[in-house]
Amino acid sequence: MNKQLKVGIIGCGSIAFGKHLPCLSKQEAVAITAFSDIVPEKAKQAAEKFGTPDAKVYGDYRELLADASIDVVHICTANDAHADIAIAALEAGKHVMCEKPMAKTAADARRMVEAAKRTGKKLTIGYNNRFRPDSQFLKQVCDNGDLGEIYFAKAHALRRRGVPTWGVFLDKDKQGGGPLIDIGTHALDLTLWLMNNYEPQVVLGTTYQKLANRKGSANAGGAWDPNKFTVEDSAFGMIVMKNGATLMVESSWALNMLDTREALYTLCGTEGGADVKDTLRINGEKYGRLYANNIQFDVKGADFFDGRKETMHERECRLWIEAILNDTEPVVKPEQACVVSEIIEAIYESNRTGEAVYFD
Repeated sequence: MNKQLKVGIIGCGSIAFGKHLPCLSKQEAVAITAFSDIVPEKAKQAAEKFGTPDAKVYGDYRELLADASIDVVHICTANDAHADIAIAALEAGKHVMCEKPMAKTAADARRMVEAAKRTGKKLTIGYNNRFRPDSQFLKQVCDNGDLGEIYFAKAHALRRRGVPTWGVFLDKDKQGGGPLIDIGTHALDLTLWLMNNYEPQVVLGTTYQKLANRKGSANAGGAWDPNKFTVEDSAFGMIVMKNGATLMVESSWALNMLDTREALYTLCGTEGGADVKDTLRINGEKYGRLYANNIQFDVKGADFFDGRKETMHERECRLWIEAILNDTEPVVKPEQACVVSEIIEAIYESNRTGEAVYFD
């Protein structure tokens, strides 16, 4: 645990500045020594704020990967670049944290899994919602069998008007899709993880672009440009797992509904159920009566997470660094993230063909 890991950042945009760099800078075992971005000025700004005094700045990520002193790489680029950069980093002997989604396509995600196995380096994906207090608590509940067999679930990722109008989020070529691959991926990962079920059998999906062509629309990120909105504005899927469980996925950036929920879940098991409404709720039947318990996470006198005061992003980062230092598996395994990518791609494919997509 005395070793200090040297970390390189590839992609110095909003997710790097808002999540990765602040969290890494709080880790005593980390030194951020290299920064790369296709806009060199962004990498320079990141280095000045978060880097070591001798931090290096690159316009080409390949030059960063050629630095043998770098132990770990965090990838914060557009989706279409995830796979090639991650594979190159793994082959260069680096451990890799890649932002979600794992890749633009399922084939690329599978290539990343194979590269991690081949090189023996650690690979994880930035599904930070697993590290929320409610998620961590409910995972223990599920793993203990308190909900019984979870045979029906919903993964919620619904915004009323929350279209990201910055960066390349609206660009299908760069991102591979819209809300499904952007925020639906978080909800899907979280729900599969809680269910501990990664064996889909058949997927049926629909996507819509019904509101994207509106000009001057009310939106949290400001009105979008309809001419640049090349992805769906909502998407939905039904997945039947090999054990017979059913999972519904709902995602939107723009949808005319008031009951919006993002990166949340509904779980229904033989012994109980769980969802989030203001706080985590666990329901069931006992002694001939129905019950619903609200789980409290703000009780004064005891901090959550073993006495640590951490945000979910900070906990994600710390556990990732500890997995490297202790040579243990990361919380988010690449094989799990790959299944998320496969299901998302199946929803898009089902919409395109009008047919259900079957898994072998």
